[in-house]
Amino acid sequence: MPSTVTSPLSAAPSSAPSSARRSISTLASLAVLCATIVASVAVGSKDLPLDEVWRALAEPDGSDATAIVRDLRVPRTLLGLLVGAALGAAGALMQGITRNPLAEPGILGINAGASLAVVIAISVLGLGEPSAFVPFALVGAGLTALLVFALGGSGRGGPTPIRLALAGAVLMTLLISLTSAILVFSARTLDEFRFWLVGSIAGRDASITYAVAPFLVAGLVAAVACGRGLNALALGDDIAKGLGQRVVRTRVTAGLASVVLSGIAVAVAGPVAFVGLAVPHIARALCGPDYRWIIPLSLVLGAALLLGADTFGRVVARPAELQVGIATALLGAPFFVWLVRRGQMGAV
Repeated sequence: MPSTVTSPLSAAPSSAPSSARRSISTLASLAVLCATIVASVAVGSKDLPLDEVWRALAEPDGSDATAIVRDLRVPRTLLGLLVGAALGAAGALMQGITRNPLAEPGILGINAGASLAVVIAISVLGLGEPSAFVPFALVGAGLTALLVFALGGSGRGGPTPIRLALAGAVLMTLLISLTSAILVFSARTLDEFRFWLVGSIAGRDASITYAVAPFLVAGLVAAVACGRGLNALALGDDIAKGLGQRVVRTRVTAGLASVVLSGIAVAVAGPVAFVGLAVPHIARALCGPDYRWIIPLSLVLGAALLLGADTFGRVVARPAELQVGIATALLGAPFFVWLVRRGQMGAV
């Protein structure tokens, strides 16, 4: 078979950044991630000298500094890493599956489905711990994703970006209405839900991180493995089939990975805005249209953005804190507007 048949999957387009630029972008992104990890552990609403932070990590002595660093900041940083990486990767997967540059779990209604499931769990079963929300959020996210693809894929031509976006918008409106109806009649549910709804990784102990980490890591591995298949889908279903790709299997695998990642992230942190929508575009601007690079870079940038926003929220309103869901919107929305105005929202 001529080599030109497989080139769309194995080589980047001629307009894509060079390998050297991709490597530099990747190293720079990893450096930013390392800096945000250090800042997340060292900076907070209470000032601690760096030598005291280091001593708390290396030689814990039972002091207040040790408790703050090891029991509060380190678990929060680890959870922020996982949640940010999950949201970034889920957004990249959604944009690849739907071939829609505006696709992400929130816009397609998946976050709204997870939110409705959490509200039902609070109001009917009386649950109040974020770790208990995980299975319900996953079920809600999964059912919503199935409905979106069923509605968007009905009729001639199968699922198209416009149909999927419309189906997601309709379902999101319906699910938000149902959620609001439940909250109107249950003050206790509203009191529990309003703290979760804003989006935050504060107050989550290490047990939550340990409970969700295996599922998030598995979802991230599956997401990275979908890169080659999503490159084929970007060429259109007919061409992808002609290149020997199993289109249905690719969509199902990527869809399941996205649902797991977004569902768990929403369950433990609430519906954090902006990360899943804009991070893939930033990654695409740095590395080009190859999903074998976009997904890993979205993973890194998502974690860096969420940790940076969380650290910003701790210090901007001292001694109080600004929840990470608000901070990501404040930091990310202006940058996203700038990205759109520069015309960097190209085809996915």
